[in-house]
Amino acid sequence: MTNNNDVVLINFDRPRELRFGHKALKMYQALTGTSIEDMGKGGFNFEEIERLVYAGLLSDARANKETITIEQVEDWLDDNDIQDTISKVSEALSKAFGSADPNGQAVGRKKAR
Repeated sequence: MTNNNDVVLINFDRPRELRFGHKALKMYQALTGTSIEDMGKGGFNFEEIERLVYAGLLSDARANKETITIEQVEDWLDDNDIQDTISKVSEALSKAFGSADPNGQAVGRKKAR
């Protein structure tokens, strides 16, 4: 069951849920060979953004009995404002990893019960 507190809606061909749970992050790592510790160091290139968005949309696709491809994600990215997409990805990553307190310590997100 999806915790809707860690979901960000992104409008592509339809409103889709972008979520970076365990499966999504594991898929991103498999697609890019990038560890979670190294994720985003020095920024993301376009290929990494495509794969990150793809991995983050897989849960929504499964819930809607759809199969999506990286090529579809490329098309959706082409059809949408890149700044808006990056903003949504950043928001979803913040929800997945929590935020930092003023002392730089990670503050985890709370699980819904």
